Amino acid sequence: MPIRLSLPPTLPERIAASDRTLYGAWVVSGSPVAAEIVAGSGLDLVFIDGEHSANTLQSIQTQLQVVAAYPVTPVVRVPVGDPAHIKQFLDLGAQNVIVPMVDTPEQAEAAVRAMHYPPRGIRGVGSALARGARWNRVEGYLDRAAETVSLTVQIESRTAVQHAAAILAVDGVDAVFVGPSDLAASMGVIGQQDHPDVVAAVESVIELAREADVPVGVNAFAPAMAERYAAAGAQFVFVGADVALLARGSEALADRFIGGGGARASY
Repeated sequence: MPIRLSLPPTLPERIAASDRTLYGAWVVSGSPVAAEIVAGSGLDLVFIDGEHSANTLQSIQTQLQVVAAYPVTPVVRVPVGDPAHIKQFLDLGAQNVIVPMVDTPEQAEAAVRAMHYPPRGIRGVGSALARGARWNRVEGYLDRAAETVSLTVQIESRTAVQHAAAILAVDGVDAVFVGPSDLAASMGVIGQQDHPDVVAAVESVIELAREADVPVGVNAFAPAMAERYAAAGAQFVFVGADVALLARGSEALADRFIGGGGARASY
């Protein structure tokens, strides 16, 4: 008799059960060790990135297996809103999928269709072959799959901000996530995530999402901005990344023990 399994709560369920903003960190190194360290840190969320990283399907699945031992919610970003990519990520066990660069409600609707089995969507049926259904050890997975997954669409351009209300109204969009870096670039102020126009655009999306009762998150590595967006109503905020923490931490060590003017190493 095979073991019958249940899946953990989705990101929207985790948000609904919390009386505070949830905080998380990115894992973009592809390292399962880094993923496990972040998962055990006390943060609420682990963001496993498939867009700006060297992650593969296998490395992402391994990281999902590693973090499953910890009380965190993993969120996985696909490289692009392509149905084939979304299908593969769902089958390898990504319950909470973020689709980047969603600029219009039509693109959001396409992502929704990719997330779900027919007749609602176009997701291919391969549950017996896939970790997503724990190889058919999740009772009634095919009938209940929609309850076990969530779709977050990423608003990260001037066009997306202009269409934010319509994107938020798409049935099946479970959350939105604002990316200030690409938003700043699209607004002509690349590298200036704290530019007043960028901040105003982010806060406008947060306000629209709260009015629409759709969970909203944002990326904010600067603590002051993270606190500002949380105060504005962001329900989940990603506040760091494994590679950035290592880069800044190692630089701080070099500056302290070697100094800022000399060579970093003699070997």
